[in-house]
Amino acid sequence: MNQEEGAMAVILAAGKGTRMKSELPKVLCEANGKALVEYVIEALARVGVTRSIVVVGYRADLVKQRLAAWPSIEFVEQTEQLGTGHAVAVCRDRLVRHRGPVIVVAGDSPMMQPESLRQLLDDFHRKQAAAVLGTLVHERPTGLGRIVRDEAGKFLGIVEEKDASNEQRLIREVNMSTYVFDTQRLLGALDQLKNNNRQNEYYLTDVPAILLGGGEVVRALPVLQPIEALSVNTLEDLRQVEQALLRSQSANA
Repeated sequence: MNQEEGAMAVILAAGKGTRMKSELPKVLCEANGKALVEYVIEALARVGVTRSIVVVGYRADLVKQRLAAWPSIEFVEQTEQLGTGHAVAVCRDRLVRHRGPVIVVAGDSPMMQPESLRQLLDDFHRKQAAAVLGTLVHERPTGLGRIVRDEAGKFLGIVEEKDASNEQRLIREVNMSTYVFDTQRLLGALDQLKNNNRQNEYYLTDVPAILLGGGEVVRALPVLQPIEALSVNTLEDLRQVEQALLRSQSANA
């Protein structure tokens, strides 16, 4: 399989992470001596990704310096923070020739599991999907985008909590910002994104519904493991991640 057919990745790493009480970009905060984003890169490499675009913004120079030794990495700068959809859209020139799937993930998700990514990729190919989302049934879904399904269980879309109704906020299946897209269909959907929401941002989470509206196959699979819910937004989150990483390393020793 040549590079244009294999999976590539977009890693979202432009944010500041103000609650981390650090001048570093959040993705460069360390857990057990390694930057958060490096765990993400390693997980992607284990499922055969040989080319990843890292979207940088806040203190982009530091991210580039830290990842300079990774041969699979290239960088695109998001000069304005206009949302996750915009962050992927600024990669258009790097994606336009790609004919395989693209995995889109957050750079601050150090607990990402290669097995989960494999399941999403396998389903993407088996169902010839335009998009496959990795979801999780979460005991405490507060703050996370909810997965909306119809009465038959078919995926309808994602609603961000700030835009959700009271009924939708009771949903426990959540989006974990882990996607596999058909690259060309993704680019077409990004052209249709609107920013008519409370944040006036272009949400990547609106793309699956756009694809569905165009008659494409979109799947939401609750295959992510509970440990993957450990993302890093605060120093306490970082401590929990460090403990989980140590437990995982001990179990695999």
